[in-house]
Amino acid sequence: MHGIDDLLETRLVERARDGDRTAMGELHRRYARMIHAIVLARVPPRDADDLAQDVFVHAITRLSSLRDATAFGAWIASIARNAATDHLRRKRPLEVLDERRAASVASASTKLSAEEVLAAIRKLPDAYREILLMRLVEGMTGPEIAARAGLTPGSVRVNLHRGMKLLRAELGVSAEESA
Repeated sequence: MHGIDDLLETRLVERARDGDRTAMGELHRRYARMIHAIVLARVPPRDADDLAQDVFVHAITRLSSLRDATAFGAWIASIARNAATDHLRRKRPLEVLDERRAASVASASTKLSAEEVLAAIRKLPDAYREILLMRLVEGMTGPEIAARAGLTPGSVRVNLHRGMKLLRAELGVSAEESA
C-alpha cells in the first residue's frame, strides 16, 4: 500500500480502535480473503471459515495492543498463523476439501482431486502456499495480495511464479499441461 491507501487504512484502524463498527467491517472486507487463505494453508477446509472469523474477533478485541496502525495487515496475518497453529495442536485434521474450492492448477487432462492439490500446496514453503491460496482459492489479484500482505508487487509476482513452478513439480504437471 502506498500513499492515500496507507492513510485510509491507518484511519480505519484508529476508528475501529474507537469502536466504530463500520471501520471494523471495512477492515474485515479488506482482509477476509487473505486471512482465509492463510488459515486454509494450515487447517482443514471445514474449519477454515470459522477460524478466519475467530481471527477477526480476536484481532478486534486486541486492536488496542497494535502499536503501529500501518502494520495492521502483517499483525492480523500473524494472528491468523498463530490461531491455525493453536487449532492444529488441539485437533488433528482430516484432509477433506470441497471440490468447488479446488485450485485451478489441475488441468483437464490431469484429473487431480481438490484434496491432492491442497495437499501439494501445503507441502510448499509458507511464503508460496499462502500467496498461491490467496490467488487460486480466494481469487485475489497480485496487487491486492501485495497491498494486504505488506509485500511489493514484484515480490508477489516472483513468489507466485516460483510457487506455481514448485506446485507443478509437486503434482507432476508440466507447465504446458496446466496452461
